[in-house]
Amino acid sequence: MKTSKQLQDRRKNRVRTQLRRKSIGRPRLSVFRSGKHIYAQVIDDTQGVTVAAASSIDGSLREKLKNGADKAAAAEVGKLVAERAVAAGIKEVVFDRGAYLFHGRVKALADAAREGGLTF
Repeated sequence: MKTSKQLQDRRKNRVRTQLRRKSIGRPRLSVFRSGKHIYAQVIDDTQGVTVAAASSIDGSLREKLKNGADKAAAAEVGKLVAERAVAAGIKEVVFDRGAYLFHGRVKALADAAREGGLTF
């Protein structure tokens, strides 16, 4: 019997494999959510470099947010990462949800990133 960590890794690898086929040189917007915070980063896999990153721990967001692990925090992180990516000259990305389902905080972050100027 496989552990939940092994199953989660399988889901994450399956999503990333599909993204590599479809990305065609576009950077990847990767999301990680923990119980207390949410993190997002735009990664250029061809060079292996993080182009832009944001999280609910950032000083500019920390004072605004009541809680780092709710939809409002995810939306603020999405806006901030989109703003930083556009400033770095990136407008098109592929969305890497990892092993998470596309709902709740992950969906709120994605919607806010789209509103911030990223297309995926």
